[in-house]
Order: sequence, then C-alpha cells, then structure tokens
Amino acid sequence: MLSVSERTFAKEVLEAATPVMVHFWAPWCGLCKIVEPILKRFQQEKGGQIKVVSFDADLSLKLAFTYKLNKLPTLILFEGGQVKDRIEGFQSREDLQRQLQSLIELKPIDQKQEVQKQEVAVSAIRPR
Repeated sequence: MLSVSERTFAKEVLEAATPVMVHFWAPWCGLCKIVEPILKRFQQEKGGQIKVVSFDADLSLKLAFTYKLNKLPTLILFEGGQVKDRIEGFQSREDLQRQLQSLIELKPIDQKQEVQKQEVAVSAIRPR
C-alpha cells in the first residue's frame, strides 16, 4: 500500500484517474494496524478498479482538519478529486469488509460505458 504525505496527497489522491481509498491512521492506533491487511487484500481483489493509499494523520493537522477526522482509523473514498464516501466506526473485520464491498457496489454507473453497452446490444439485435 502506497503511503502518501501532505506534499503528495494532491497528485496521488485528488488527481488520480481511478477512485482512491485513503486510510487515515496513526502509529499509536491499534485498530489501524488491524485494518491495513484488510485494505491490502481489498486492493488486490479489486485490481485496477481502486487505488488504496495510507496517510499518517499525525503528520498533517491541515489534512486532518480539512477532512474532519474525528477518530482513527477513518477511510475516505475519493473520486475525481471529491469525497464520495467515508467509513469510520466499524465494529469488526467482517463489518469493515461489508462496508468496503458496499462502497464499490453502490458506485454510480459510468454513463459513457452504459451507452456503449446499449449500442452494442442494439446492434446485436438489428437485422442485417
């Protein structure tokens, strides 16, 4: 999992071509350490659909304030430079895995891809 800093945050997260899940954590946070392997596995399962990065919240009060980090770990999903969703306060590993999965399943359909699929379907049923 890529670790980003305040300096690299804009490039790696806000300007990314794919959705980015940011794991805001701190070295003193025990639950944060449990979350990391789950996120690594999640990123592997999703392949190129989503990028997962980590950010040590203790190193930037500016970003902690900007994204209203009230507790750690906090996971924020960014897409197109905008916050799309966040996960905080999960109860178990299974709960976190369910929440991660629901973020991907509820992702809006790319309109351009949907139109292309419809065009292919229509051309398949047209008589020749």
